[in-house]
Amino acid sequence: MMFKVVIPARYASTRLPGKPLLDIAGKPMVIRVVEQAEKSHADTIVIATDFEKIIQAAHRHQKQAVMTRIDHVSGTDRIAEVVLTLGWPDDAIVVNVQGDEPMIDPQLINEVAEHLIHNSEAAMATACHPIHDEAAFLNPNIVKVVVDSKGNALYFSRAPIPYPRDDQYKQDIQAFRHIGIYAYRVGFLKQYADLSVTALEKIESLEQLRVLHHGFKIGVTVTQHAPASGVDTQEDLDYVRSLFSI
Repeated sequence: MMFKVVIPARYASTRLPGKPLLDIAGKPMVIRVVEQAEKSHADTIVIATDFEKIIQAAHRHQKQAVMTRIDHVSGTDRIAEVVLTLGWPDDAIVVNVQGDEPMIDPQLINEVAEHLIHNSEAAMATACHPIHDEAAFLNPNIVKVVVDSKGNALYFSRAPIPYPRDDQYKQDIQAFRHIGIYAYRVGFLKQYADLSVTALEKIESLEQLRVLHHGFKIGVTVTQHAPASGVDTQEDLDYVRSLFSI
């Protein structure tokens, strides 16, 4: 199984300025993400950034990094620039690992890549995890996904889906939490940059809805690996730092 990993690392962050460079046990956060990705089966790992100090940090730790434009609207757009810059072939598989997930499970990276490799009709793949409590199901910060009989996404939403109109069906719900990791075929990434932004994408603030709107399929693997602890707030950062200090 051959695939590549690109880690988008945008410097600007409203809640945690300079997030990719924040220290976790003596190393920048983005380097911790690279180290987790190195435990997967990826043959190439690249940081995609818009800030020179992140390039410098990567080089200090002997990691590969590519400078990208500052005006990309999403991590996927940034990755699309990287595949063009590096000249990767259309049939190559690229996994997008978020730059603020220093605890990501390497096996999850492998699962998403493998799912796309074996799903020839999908342009990209992602992952989901079963939801077992009502609070998570109703939480708009937790994105839900429903899939068809072939395991391809029907829709992603911040709303509780599927929603039980009648109480008698509540016990039959199997809801899934979307995990924000993606695998793409390079040929599709080259098309992605030309896809127009859609109303649904703006309403839900979910870039993957652009892909569905334009008629492409997204394969979804159901993983038993619970989502890792990402870093969005100071509290998240303190928690992850505590895990590295154990």
